[in-house]
Amino acid sequence: MQKKYSEKFKARMVQRMVGAGKVSSRALAREVGIHQSTLSRWRREASSVAAVTDSEHEKAAPTRPEDWWPSEKLAAVMEAEVVSDADLGTWLRRKGLKEAHLRQWKETLQERATAVFAPREQRASAESRRQIKELECELKRKDKALAETAALLVLQGKMEALWAAEDDATRQSNDEPSSRTSRRQKPRGRR
Repeated sequence: MQKKYSEKFKARMVQRMVGAGKVSSRALAREVGIHQSTLSRWRREASSVAAVTDSEHEKAAPTRPEDWWPSEKLAAVMEAEVVSDADLGTWLRRKGLKEAHLRQWKETLQERATAVFAPREQRASAESRRQIKELECELKRKDKALAETAALLVLQGKMEALWAAEDDATRQSNDEPSSRTSRRQKPRGRR
């Protein structure tokens, strides 16, 4: 007895064999447990139905190029790239396009390609944001310490200048050395 499968199931299997990331009928047969020849037959039947459907669409009133979906425009630009210059006019008439449409869509794709393919900035993770915050706090602390050290050095210079002025005044009155530099003993020669 032959098992009946729904049309929806058959369409899903055909989609897996022909769609993005397609799988061979042999691999799919192993995966789902359906004979490979059955899967191949479903794919053939779907392609013949698609061919009839495509020809019916061509006979149907074509939509205006302005009403095309972005994916249809992209497909048309890519398809036009492989059409020879001699056949381009025929191809454009068959699609219901003008060369201006194709040129405009191509320019738009080129403009937007830079935005699409430009490298994106990596978002900082929570760990790196925390690390940045810690480093900023440490930098502020070190800036404060540096400013404090600079102020102390300025004060030290002023104190030394004050002491030097005081030593000069005391030396003139006592005639005795009171600063460290003047107390140093002169090196003695050999005796």
